Amino acid sequence: MTVIAAFLYRHGKRVREVAIDEKIECPHDKSEFVWIGIANPTVEELRILQDNYDLHPLAVEDALKADQLPKIDIYGEQLFVVARTAHLDQGVIAYGETATFVGHSHIISVRHVSARTHSSLRDKLEAAPSLLTHGVDYVLHAILDFIVDGYLPMVEAIEEEVLTMEQQAIDNFLGRSEINRIFTLRRELIRFQRVLGPMGEVASKLARQHLPCIDEESRPYFRDVLDHVHRVQALVDGLREVLTSVFEFSNLLEQQRTGAITRQLAAWAAILAVPTAIAGIYGMNFDNMPELRMHYAYFVVLAVIAGLCGWLFYRFKRARWL
Repeated sequence: MTVIAAFLYRHGKRVREVAIDEKIECPHDKSEFVWIGIANPTVEELRILQDNYDLHPLAVEDALKADQLPKIDIYGEQLFVVARTAHLDQGVIAYGETATFVGHSHIISVRHVSARTHSSLRDKLEAAPSLLTHGVDYVLHAILDFIVDGYLPMVEAIEEEVLTMEQQAIDNFLGRSEINRIFTLRRELIRFQRVLGPMGEVASKLARQHLPCIDEESRPYFRDVLDHVHRVQALVDGLREVLTSVFEFSNLLEQQRTGAITRQLAAWAAILAVPTAIAGIYGMNFDNMPELRMHYAYFVVLAVIAGLCGWLFYRFKRARWL
């Protein structure tokens, strides 16, 4: 396990560092609390935290598995909140998990496979002691808001890639690799929506329900998180529609270009059929062909061929087949 940070806070200010096996007695008015951040803990180390902070065994088990969808569980006077982090890794969405134990005088965040640490978040909160005085519920809001805000750059990066594909579909045929990428992105967005739905439910419960450790004045902050989740959901829904339209539009353009090429080939075939037919007639070995004896028959036939081909070319040009 890596203990990222473990500190005691009093009236919004950091007091001192604490050990995970240290028992801390804090008043019940939320003016003093412990914030512990750990990453990839072992079973033994989570057991120590379980004993010191009376964590529920089922919550500890879920925090160890790191395969949960976003959810919120109530265990007596404590909350257990699971959120999923997401980031782009070589063109696909990679997921992590942040499980948070929330009591009246402690908040413990357990991270698994997360690309972003909470160091910058902790520094930001410590720079504004008036915010930390709100207690653990505001820290929980800050963690969830930090996670949800991390979704937006990832979705915007996918959006830029999709817009590039859309322009490419207009300019050229989409190749096999581009079509495979469209279906890969669509599949990734569908999976991401399975995370966004539960994340919205977690934020909605924190914003609207009476829960332990969550004061009435902190609910507007969780409503802000819910708004951010809805914004990301709207972007993802729009991207899925754009991906579908890019594929369909590419197919329509390909059919249109194929039809144009087919018409051009048919027009040239019709034009070339004239000299082929006339030449074929004169290539037959018949004795009774009087025009063969005409002095200017050769030039007359060439003129007829040129005239017919020119007239057909004009008609096809006018019909926009050429």
